Amino acid sequence: MRLFLVRHGDADAEIPEGLGDEARALTAKARSNTAQHFASLSERMGPISLILTSPLVRTVQTAQILSFAVKHEGLLRAHRCLLPDMPVGAVEPVIAEHADQNLVLVGHQPSMGALAAHLLGMQSFPKPVNPGTVIALERTEGENPALKFLFYAAPGQQVLDVIQ
Repeated sequence: MRLFLVRHGDADAEIPEGLGDEARALTAKARSNTAQHFASLSERMGPISLILTSPLVRTVQTAQILSFAVKHEGLLRAHRCLLPDMPVGAVEPVIAEHADQNLVLVGHQPSMGALAAHLLGMQSFPKPVNPGTVIALERTEGENPALKFLFYAAPGQQVLDVIQ
């Protein structure tokens, strides 16, 4: 099982009139940049079984771009456990339910960084989780399976296979 934690791309700073923060969409530049970034990671990510996203517009758009970039033909579903105000533990049952699948979770910051730190047993995640960042984890085999770090990929930066 591989788990990919993805922060949504850059969203428009202005809230659409008459709507709330949840309606903010990705900027045109972010749509282009995230598509290129995700396409460059396609081979590293391999096949994806399921993409879960926060139901907010900017995360759904990011998930759709990622799905297209990695040629994912499976499910893409919104899930409330990825909303910005949900506790980190809210996503654990979802991860457990899909423990035998390669899973992408598209959400917000600070949730994605906090989730990565939690799953890796760290106090805090040592790298910034900027818009469009992908943090890849993999389940280890054995009696006590755990998640280990695979790679960190922030847009416009070299992919890191080790974090410190």
